[in-house]
Amino acid sequence: MLDKPAPAGRSLYFGGTWHHPVSGLYAATLNPGLNQPICEVAEAGAADVDAAVAAARAAFRDWRKVLPLERGRLLKAIAEIVRKNARELAALDAANCGNPVREMVGDAAIAAAQLDFFGGLVTEMKGDTIPMGPDALNLTLRQPLGVVARILAFNHPFMFCAGKMAAPLAAGNTIIVKPPEQAPLSSLRLAELLEGLLPPGVFNVLPGGREAGGALASHAGVDKVAIIGSVNAGRAVMRAASETTKPVLLELGGKNALIAFADADPDAIADAMVGGMNFTWCGQSCGSTSRAFVHEAIYDAVLAKLPGKVARFVPGLPTDDATTMGAIISGVQHERIMGFIASAKSEGARLISGGKTPDDPKLAGGFYVEPTIFADVTPAMRIAREEIFGPVLAVASWSDEVAMLDQVNSVEYGLTCSIWTHDLVKAHRTAMEVEAGFVWINEVSKHFLGAPFGGWKQSGIGREECLGELISFTQEKNIHVSLKQAKA
Repeated sequence: MLDKPAPAGRSLYFGGTWHHPVSGLYAATLNPGLNQPICEVAEAGAADVDAAVAAARAAFRDWRKVLPLERGRLLKAIAEIVRKNARELAALDAANCGNPVREMVGDAAIAAAQLDFFGGLVTEMKGDTIPMGPDALNLTLRQPLGVVARILAFNHPFMFCAGKMAAPLAAGNTIIVKPPEQAPLSSLRLAELLEGLLPPGVFNVLPGGREAGGALASHAGVDKVAIIGSVNAGRAVMRAASETTKPVLLELGGKNALIAFADADPDAIADAMVGGMNFTWCGQSCGSTSRAFVHEAIYDAVLAKLPGKVARFVPGLPTDDATTMGAIISGVQHERIMGFIASAKSEGARLISGGKTPDDPKLAGGFYVEPTIFADVTPAMRIAREEIFGPVLAVASWSDEVAMLDQVNSVEYGLTCSIWTHDLVKAHRTAMEVEAGFVWINEVSKHFLGAPFGGWKQSGIGREECLGELISFTQEKNIHVSLKQAKA
């Protein structure tokens, strides 16, 4: 259960100190598992963004000069703080975003691993030399951008806050984090835990909503903005960033496919379909494989196994260690998901499991949806085309490979894809055909530190969790040195 209800710091953290918002506005943040307020948190506005950017820019002048290995040491020290406080941070996220506390402990471990990873890459921001002959030296070097803003999503609040600060700081930038409006508490707690470790203004946290996000994205003093969020949110950030032609890093939505060929094992496919949906956090994941294309030869066998596979995901109170599936983030999102379920029923999809709110009276006040699977889904149905961001899996049968791949690639998204077959040639050919940035073969849902993660099409711009992410927070400079000797 949640031992500490909220961090003491509930205001704005920048320049190494806590500040009340200029507007004086504080808003309640909720526990979606109970639909009850936890506490009130500051709402940053444009004036607060101005002040935070000024503090981050002032800190950048010195932070960029800190030796790379020292920056790496500090990131690894932050990783140890994260590990030491993992349980408390997980409990905050469970209460504030609705994901099960047991899974949130894992999120803390992932964030710590990312901090260690980028802390160890600080010497890899290397330049080149360009041959110019004996009378010149031409070289490139990489320097930090300046102030980076990172706008975070609600599905993994702490993992995104701690893990996504790593690359910008390793590269020598200062950072302003805008935690998710729905779940800011773990980011604020991290600011408390890190007080005194980093120089003032290097790490800043501005809770708030659209005004704060828009002000950060358009601010002339912010040199790059990154967002994890919906396609619409990414488009809004990109428009705002264009005012100052700053680069963007966008990890956006997905309507990802799992493709099962006829030679795949039905039991393994059923496991993969359920695992790839990320039912533990209610399908609230941009990488979830929410469309399954199963060859007609194994279709019925796979469908028969799904109810038993999904039975282990039972909605429960997120702060309970026994819970295997948490709550939806908000009432608005819950209503949206139920609308998709209703549309699937009305459009003729066949309900295999779930499809309603749970009957458990302990959950009556919160936002819960049973893990839901529909079969016989056709391309025209809404659940086949639109990102639901909820625990709804759409399953379709296929026999014609060309037609199936056309359907897989027909949506505007292109984040992940999972391909299942024992035919190596077929696996590789399909991987090259699908329009997605991150492809698994006989695997699903896993990330691999060092492997570039990111999307095609409307699913994003840029890559994360790899050396490329670190390099993206630098800018390249060319230096030409003439070695010609002056004539006597």
